[in-house]
Amino acid sequence: MMKVSLITGASGGIGKAFAECLAVEKHNLVLVARSEQKLKTLCKQLSDRHQIAAYYIVADLSKPGSDQVIADEIVKRNVEVNWLINNAGGGAGGDILEYSLEDYRNMMLLNMNAVVALTYRFLPQMRASKSGTIINVGSMASFGPIPYMNVYAATKGFVKYFTQALWEENRLYGIRTMLLCPGATETGFFIAAKIGEDRKGSFSTKRMETPEQVVTAAMNGLRKNKLITISGLHNKLAWFATTLVPVRVGLKIFGNMMRKSLNLNSH
Repeated sequence: MMKVSLITGASGGIGKAFAECLAVEKHNLVLVARSEQKLKTLCKQLSDRHQIAAYYIVADLSKPGSDQVIADEIVKRNVEVNWLINNAGGGAGGDILEYSLEDYRNMMLLNMNAVVALTYRFLPQMRASKSGTIINVGSMASFGPIPYMNVYAATKGFVKYFTQALWEENRLYGIRTMLLCPGATETGFFIAAKIGEDRKGSFSTKRMETPEQVVTAAMNGLRKNKLITISGLHNKLAWFATTLVPVRVGLKIFGNMMRKSLNLNSH
């Protein structure tokens, strides 16, 4: 049975960069996203350029049952998922009441439920073959509460804890499990999160990484058997700085900065 690497959120950004990187290393691919045209084009480019098999599955992972659709398609293709990259995710930035409850429900389904569901679907086969790689894409927001990105940070904190426990549960099966934590990256994240250009600077640094830089960091982290990989030196320094500040103090400092940056009135 042919082994494949399944990547979610693969039509652009970090997911696409993962697809391009793994294609160079001769991985056969199954790419998942909502845009059929982008997936179709990317699959053709990668299969022609690298002489690999590249399939796509159109699915919206914020919709219940999408994991079943993907699992059924994998069975139909008669392939075995031995790399799973849970990359698809969404965000929000601003006061909690600026977004609808539906927005948050969709984000939680995408960022948490889909990660658990797809892992659950493909883990038995990895255990049976005593090999496999799972990369869950978290965020710098995985490391603590973030005022004005509270639901997003909470979902990424979930991914962090889930991945860490998964690592211990599966390491004796020969399965590599890693959490990848990028900072602000040049992707469509801010557009999808409905964060306009006027507010973008409040949620990112001036030195945004490229998706390719993030994926390079991820592959280096895998080679070093890291449990958590933070991409970019400035992100590593930012993480270290947060460990030195008490939580309540950090929340107040960050909250005050964000209110000023976002022009939000405090009461």
